[in-house]
Amino acid sequence: MRPQNQSRVSKFLFQGLPIQPDQQNMFFALFLSVYLTTVLGNLLIILLIRLDSRLHTPMYFFLSHLAFSDISLSSVTVPKMLMNMQTKQQSILYVECISQMCFFLVFACLDHFLLAAMAYDRYVAICRPLQYTIVMRHELCVLLVAVSWFFSCAQALLHTFLLVQLSFCAYSSIPHFFCDLTALLKMSCSDVSLNELVIFTEGGMLFILPLSSILGSYIHIGTTILKVPSTKRLFKAFSTCGSHLFAVSLYYVTLAAVYFFSSSWGSNNKDIIASVMYAVVTPMLNPFIYSLRNRDIKQALEIFVNRLSSLSDNN
Repeated sequence: MRPQNQSRVSKFLFQGLPIQPDQQNMFFALFLSVYLTTVLGNLLIILLIRLDSRLHTPMYFFLSHLAFSDISLSSVTVPKMLMNMQTKQQSILYVECISQMCFFLVFACLDHFLLAAMAYDRYVAICRPLQYTIVMRHELCVLLVAVSWFFSCAQALLHTFLLVQLSFCAYSSIPHFFCDLTALLKMSCSDVSLNELVIFTEGGMLFILPLSSILGSYIHIGTTILKVPSTKRLFKAFSTCGSHLFAVSLYYVTLAAVYFFSSSWGSNNKDIIASVMYAVVTPMLNPFIYSLRNRDIKQALEIFVNRLSSLSDNN
C-alpha cells in the first residue's frame, strides 16, 4: 500500500524507554525525582542570584540563563514521558510532536552558547583580570545572551520548517521517548537528504564553534596559570575547570553520538540512553557542578536560609 501523507495522520506513538513493564513504577519514581531535583535546583540558583547583590556579576548572569535553559530543556520532554508511563498511553499529537522537537532544539542549542559565554567570562577573569570590568560589561553580556537566543531559535525553526515538508507513513511509531529530530527523520517516507545535509553543515557549525570557544578559553586559562605555578592555585583552577569540562564533555559527547554517529549504530537503545544523559541527567547535574560547589553560592544560600529561619521565628 502507498504510505499516506502526514497531513492525514493526527498522532504518533512512542516506543518509549527500553524497560520492562514490571520496572515502570521504579523508573517513574526515578525520573520524577530527577525532574524535581532539576527544577528545584535550578530555580534555587536563579532565586539566589536575583536576591544576592554580590552575585550580580557576568558569570552568574550567564549561570541564571543556563539554569532557566536547563529547566526548559528538561520540561520539554520529561513531563510527557512521565505522563505516558502512568497512563500507559504512548501517543502524541502531530502538532505537539513538532512543537516538542522545536523547543527541544532551541534549549539544547542555547545551552551550547551559554556554556561558551561562561567559558569566555572565565578566560577574561583569569587571563585579563585588569580589563575584566571593561571587557565584560553588562551590555556585552546582554548581547551574548541575545545572540545565543537568536541563533538557537533560528536553527530550531530551520529544522522544523524542513521537517514539516516531509511525508510520514501512517501509524508511525517513534523509536524514542520524545520527538527527537533524528528519530523523526528515520520514520519519514520522503527523501531526507536535505535534512541530513543541514544537520551536518549548520548543525555541525553550531556544534563546533561553541566547543572550540570553550576549549580555546580553557587552554588559555591553563597556560596563564602554569606561568606562575602554585599548588593551591593549580588545585583550585583544576577543581573549577575540571567540573566545567566534565559537564561540557558529557553534554557534547552524547549529542555527537546521537546526531552524528547514530546511523552507524545497530540499536536505537543506545540513542535513547545518550538522549537521557543530555536531556535529563545533565540539566540536573548543572546546579551541583556550577553552583553548589561555589563558595559565593554557598554563602548566598546560607544567608537565604537564615532569612527564612528568622521570618519563621518572628511569625
